Amino acid sequence: MGLHEPVEDWASDFDHTDDAWAADPFPIWNELRQTCPVAHSDRYRGVWLPTRHEDISAIAYDTERFTSRSVVVSEFRPPHEMAPAGVAPPISSDPPFHKGARRVLLPAFSPQAVDRLEPSTRAYCEELVDGLRGHDVVDAAEGYAQHIPVRVIAHMLGLPEADADRFRGFVNHVLEGVALPMEERAAGMLELFEYLKAQIDDHVAHPRDDLISYLLDAELDGEKLDFFHVGRTIALLLIAGIDTTWSAVGASLWHLAGHPADRERLVAEPELLPTAMEELLRAYAPVTMARLVREDMDFAGCPMKADDFVLLPFPAANRDPDAFDRADEVLIDREVNRHAAFGLGIHRCAGSHLARMEMRVALEVWLEAFPTFHLADPAAVRWSGGQVRGPRTLPLRMS
Repeated sequence: MGLHEPVEDWASDFDHTDDAWAADPFPIWNELRQTCPVAHSDRYRGVWLPTRHEDISAIAYDTERFTSRSVVVSEFRPPHEMAPAGVAPPISSDPPFHKGARRVLLPAFSPQAVDRLEPSTRAYCEELVDGLRGHDVVDAAEGYAQHIPVRVIAHMLGLPEADADRFRGFVNHVLEGVALPMEERAAGMLELFEYLKAQIDDHVAHPRDDLISYLLDAELDGEKLDFFHVGRTIALLLIAGIDTTWSAVGASLWHLAGHPADRERLVAEPELLPTAMEELLRAYAPVTMARLVREDMDFAGCPMKADDFVLLPFPAANRDPDAFDRADEVLIDREVNRHAAFGLGIHRCAGSHLARMEMRVALEVWLEAFPTFHLADPAAVRWSGGQVRGPRTLPLRMS
């Protein structure tokens, strides 16, 4: 990503878009947890970084002193007038608006609704692995993981699957382009919302059985959602529903490629996969959320100012030895595992059932098709930086 100067002091000048963070953030979090558990940086006009599970949880649950008006750290702060809905409801919404906005979405992501998507998801995963057979080396990120949630979300929303490359471009811009100059950032956002407006207009003219038409018909407090709300929620589902899941699938395949004993055990004991999957989510949780400080305040001895950003690195919470036994080890049969991969507090991921289904099916199909695989070149693996971390390139040797 590298648009800012490299970080030299993580305690006082951290940057979550730094190449060192993208490559391996775990030593950074471990050191900060021991020496400066709530770091600060003047970058992005002021941002804080708690690294202990206790602090991350406290902030995530505290909707009085921290607002979700924007959950992505950048140079931009949305106007206060955007609260309580925020940039992308419901993830950016504050109480009391949040409860209703979230309730609108829940039927589409219920276990029953997700179960109906499993057969088509499995068929698509099988189609993808069929296209990879016979190759000595494949890129499991670009050739597999990155396609699955794109297809699933496009199908749910009723968006053209042929636009998959555009969706991936939107994801990269929104989540990895946070350090871009504001004019470039704004241009990318405008392109995204112009695309979504055209899709919404088409759904108004030609209603169908999909999530966009559902949202257009949905009501909040007795009134239909306005088009602006619908567009921002679709943007959330498109961006968050794609990158988080492909990152989790890719990180899991990266781990299994580099840890043959775990891979061999899962091939021999496929019934262990649901338990192993939760551990992989804990160990390689992809998502870091953010909050804005409402008013000048002191938190754990830190003088936070109004409109400072606070990053909530759920992956760091999952590696806190005070919260998890043998926190830095991946134990695929770990039974007690109350991880924070899907967030904490009222904004816990509404799509967790969908993400788990996609991840389980993706790993089941892959391991059945390719029981043996290894990292072709560990140095060639490239991880995304920013607030969603996962492998962007993952060359695997299929033997």
